[in-house]
Amino acid sequence: MTQPQRSAWIRNFTPAPAAPLRLVCFPHAGGSASYYFPLSRALSPEFDVFALQYPGRQDRYKEPFVETIDEMAEQITAELAAVPAGPVAFFGHSMGAVLAFEVTRRLEAAQGRAPVTIFASGSRAPSRYGDEREHKDDRDLVDVMRQLGGTDPRVLENKEMLETFLPAFRNDYRALQAYHRGTDIGIGAPVVVMTATDDPKTSVADASAWHEHTSAGGTVHSFSGGHFYLEKQPQQVIDVIATTLRALPA
Repeated sequence: MTQPQRSAWIRNFTPAPAAPLRLVCFPHAGGSASYYFPLSRALSPEFDVFALQYPGRQDRYKEPFVETIDEMAEQITAELAAVPAGPVAFFGHSMGAVLAFEVTRRLEAAQGRAPVTIFASGSRAPSRYGDEREHKDDRDLVDVMRQLGGTDPRVLENKEMLETFLPAFRNDYRALQAYHRGTDIGIGAPVVVMTATDDPKTSVADASAWHEHTSAGGTVHSFSGGHFYLEKQPQQVIDVIATTLRALPA
């Protein structure tokens, strides 16, 4: 059997090649593949977990950022050939949910290896607007990072450290500012919505509206813990993902 080519985009922290299903994880705005290391470790070896590494961060810091959601989705779609054969599901948090959706659209349109389900975490539906439409300078963006709670406060107060984190967040936030889809744009895979009731960036209603973008329905799971509830409720998150994947047809 021909082995898939290696890709700078794909990380497989805890390989489980005998697993019946691959789970590809899409990071949030400003995020990197390593964010999903704990999830990968928790789900292996039952599931083979892969995480995407976007250009311009960590070991790819010298590479230019990809500036739009569409271009990022196009590149990811091509790079997924590096994920070994077999059924695949997508998990995306925040901006990652949008990218998972857009990559799924492309794979379905091309009759490619489309995911059997996608998890849309911590994200409004593509048809729901938020305050990212408003122009924000770097000071505003730091306030957004502080509000979301996913960045160590010591980083936000340290100019040198902040300069290593802010460019990726700035790029990704601007990509999201330019992104919107009507409810006429959808996919055929079910969407598992995961959201926090106290997320400052989305309401449960705006997150649940993901189901307006799929013909296959889905479920909604609510948590507490803010935008990065995954860090506050790790076992509950793992349980939802594992239970959902186990219930998929063989």
